Amino acid sequence: MATGTEHRHNVGGVRAPGRAAITAAHLRTDRWWLAPAGTAAGLLAFVVYSTWRAFANADYYASPYVSPFYSPCLAHDCQSMRGGPNADLLGSWWGISPAVIILVFPLGFRLTCYYYRKAYYRGFWASPPACAVAEPHRGYTGETRFPLILQNLHRYFFYAALLVAGVLTYDTALTFRDAHHQWGHMGLGTLVFLANIALIWSYTLSCHSCRHIVGGQLKHFSRHPVRYRAWRFVGRLNARHMQLAWASLLGVALADLYVYLLASGVFDDPRFF
Repeated sequence: MATGTEHRHNVGGVRAPGRAAITAAHLRTDRWWLAPAGTAAGLLAFVVYSTWRAFANADYYASPYVSPFYSPCLAHDCQSMRGGPNADLLGSWWGISPAVIILVFPLGFRLTCYYYRKAYYRGFWASPPACAVAEPHRGYTGETRFPLILQNLHRYFFYAALLVAGVLTYDTALTFRDAHHQWGHMGLGTLVFLANIALIWSYTLSCHSCRHIVGGQLKHFSRHPVRYRAWRFVGRLNARHMQLAWASLLGVALADLYVYLLASGVFDDPRFF
């Protein structure tokens, strides 16, 4: 992040006085734009889908499955789910889809995630779009001004994401029940939810903030063997943070889509036992 003298030198971008007088926008000959274009397309597709599902306010419960977009269901509208999880903490005054209450936290966690910052900075804001390709902006303020200064809330969104992951773990346990809430059953949706929660926990724990919280402030690992082992485990996950980010994003969308298809009557959930 540029500050002080460095920031003043960056005002005016690559065409500022004192910068190399290169007329071409870049000297790369490969298809460098494919990566940011693919990133933008993938994120945009998820934004469109999640927005549609969040405001649909329907087809988000098919016993025993509740969409991860709507859980925990805190609004009065959730009473229509016929035995589904319903906390009803907000009462009947909340007239918008209950998913809007919940998605703020996991989306806030992802928006402030270090990997996703790089992804949408390059894919949408071209800051910069690729290595050795200049960004088309006059100046550079980094994350020192609104709205990017809100990226500093990432650690707090991480705590909220832990709570949401805990609730989704509970929802996954409930998928071992049948439509009559009897335990000892398993369907295809159970496997979908198991895969989803495994990816969500892997992505959440691979967060850079998690790695720092677990062992980033330790001066002597030998005095904290448990935290050291936890730090190494999180570090191995952190090395796959990008892959886990995309896999968990796809997983949560597929879990919601599966519930939508069941709830809308497209097909019945195959039960194994």
